[in-house]
Amino acid sequence: MTGDAFFAADPAARTSWRQAILMGANSRTYKFALGRALLVHARAGRTEVPLRELARTYAMELVEHLRTAPQAPEITSMKETDFLSVATAESEASLAAGEPTERLVESAMRSMPGMVMRKFHNLRNGSPIAHTFYELIPDSRPPMVRLLPDLLRVAAQSEQVDGLLDELTGRWNIVECSFTTGIGRSLVTDGMAVDWATQTLTDKRRRRSVTGVREAVLGFQHGRCLICDNPIGPSDQVAIDHVFPYVIMERYGGVSGWAGPDLDAVWNLAPAHQHCNAEKSDAFPGPELERRLVQRNEAIMSSLKPLSRTLRLALGRNPGGADGKQWTRFVHEVRSLCR
Repeated sequence: MTGDAFFAADPAARTSWRQAILMGANSRTYKFALGRALLVHARAGRTEVPLRELARTYAMELVEHLRTAPQAPEITSMKETDFLSVATAESEASLAAGEPTERLVESAMRSMPGMVMRKFHNLRNGSPIAHTFYELIPDSRPPMVRLLPDLLRVAAQSEQVDGLLDELTGRWNIVECSFTTGIGRSLVTDGMAVDWATQTLTDKRRRRSVTGVREAVLGFQHGRCLICDNPIGPSDQVAIDHVFPYVIMERYGGVSGWAGPDLDAVWNLAPAHQHCNAEKSDAFPGPELERRLVQRNEAIMSSLKPLSRTLRLALGRNPGGADGKQWTRFVHEVRSLCR
């Protein structure tokens, strides 16, 4: 599924937002810090925000994450004047004060308009998403940012924005772990495993927790339960469903064991309403659920590593050509093993 197909499945501002966060380029994590800052101010009903105020929120979001993980590949060479260099130098003082230092705010204000704010609305190939969420107000003194109606509509729906914030944090955690020496290499090479005790994704070598399964993949399902196709709200009880029941591996394993793919892997796992998961139990997925699984996995494949790498590894050495039907064939092959 291309970015266009993902948008066509739910042509709304929230889908454009998900495209920007989940499918955009990630050479650094600035986009995530800006995304959180935008939602914070839009949620408060603001239509115009001084660039300085937006920069303060943006900078503080970034230094909070710098506390635990790199925000660019650790091999990246940076000048002292680079915003991330300044953020690293000012992080301790900013965290101690509970607010960004003046030097950090000034650096953010200088870099944001020509860097992250210019690129936020673009996908990896440089093509723009269908909605625009903000604009710099020309010649404003002091510099001002206008939060546009599409962003305000997204942020006005409290259940929706809570989910979008969780998805953003999940994606941010994945990307920053991919920047970490050792762990990042493992994630890109081997993909991610699932820790069922905590329902989190981990790197396969060190078993370090990366992010929750729900936070990692729900956005690629448009925030919907894969079983009933209705939205999952922040107060809903959620289960992680094995779309093809895990017991299949024992039931159809035979003498020589199960010949199919691991059913306890990300490609086969989907956040669902707890009651939907309980009603489905160990039933086989029907055609509609299989179709939604295929679309979800195709959407994940449109994102950057390491999540897409995890699914690519599940497809094996022969993913089935470049006609966009790899997951359809894969799912049909899994079903054929259950006869």
